[in-house]
Amino acid sequence: MPVVAATTPPPGPLERPAGGAFTLIFTTLPALLRLTCGLAAAAPALAVRTPPVRVALLVPAVVALTAWSVWYAARALRHGIGPALVTGDVALATLATLAIPWLVAPEVLPGEGSWIAVLASTTVINAQATAPARWSVPAGLLVTTGYVGGATAAGNPAEARAHAATLLVQTGCAAVMTAVMRHRLGRADAGFADYQRLIREAVMARAAREAERRQNRDLHDTVLATLTMVGLGAVSGRSASLRERCAADLRTLAALADARAAPPTGAAALDDRLRAALARTPELAVTTTLAPCTVPAEVADALADSAAAALANVARHAPGAAVTLRLSRVADTVVVEVADDGPGFDPTTVPAHRYGLRESIHGRMSTVGGRAEVTSAPGAGTRVRLEWSGVD
Repeated sequence: MPVVAATTPPPGPLERPAGGAFTLIFTTLPALLRLTCGLAAAAPALAVRTPPVRVALLVPAVVALTAWSVWYAARALRHGIGPALVTGDVALATLATLAIPWLVAPEVLPGEGSWIAVLASTTVINAQATAPARWSVPAGLLVTTGYVGGATAAGNPAEARAHAATLLVQTGCAAVMTAVMRHRLGRADAGFADYQRLIREAVMARAAREAERRQNRDLHDTVLATLTMVGLGAVSGRSASLRERCAADLRTLAALADARAAPPTGAAALDDRLRAALARTPELAVTTTLAPCTVPAEVADALADSAAAALANVARHAPGAAVTLRLSRVADTVVVEVADDGPGFDPTTVPAHRYGLRESIHGRMSTVGGRAEVTSAPGAGTRVRLEWSGVD
């Protein structure tokens, strides 16, 4: 009976770790079992050649079975166990059992200890481990039938019955064991796949939320900030600074329309980025101390945009205040400070729904592993300190 399907291709993909482990184990073990039994059986098979054993048939049969065992193991370990390998193993074992009268001496046949008995047992066990039950069980029955026929023809029906029972038990136990393992491991792989799917969905959702937060920060710090200033009356009449702010806002909107398809890479001069941020609020009189500093481009963007948000807050809430912007290094930490002598405020009283400090400064810094500290009190001005560690 040909075996037309098998379940032991080369090790499975990473998304099926349990099934891959099953495949690896049930490819390696059958290969080693076939190789060991094939090599170990050669000497006993040739040792006893009393009639009716036919030496002219025995020697070629042993040579062929030994060569098959070596090729089976090499093929299985290199390429896995496919239908052809299972079919060939079952077919050769069945032919060998049918030839028991000419391959096994009568004195070594009883007791289920002959080399043919070992061959039949390893074949039915391997078949259960390497093929689905709908094919492996009939294959086991085929080998058992061949053994019964061969042993009976050799004049030993008692041995035929005894080892047939052993082969049937081996077939049933091995089939049940592998079926249960496949079922349990299949459930494990299904659970793992569901877990990976949930992880991917969570990552995608987190990325989408972060992209939305980033766009909201940019809008808050540009267009919304400008409209708020106009609404509060901070800008009146024709204003060159307002035109400059609007132009900068339009550039930001254009960048948002491009969706930041590629995040910034490489290194950037943070002091230059801060000068560009300072240009967004030309209405402020700012004293600057900007030491040359190079950081990753993503970090430079976060620090500069956070500083720009702090400056925009000053322009909105303390337009006449004296402001300082300082960039320095303390050990391996980059520090950017924005300080003003305006009216100040109590940070603990800022409503939770307010977006500026929470996202435009704290949230933006957290995305690059930095931190922000806002110190203020009514009548004592405000200081925003931005820190990022990682300077070589």
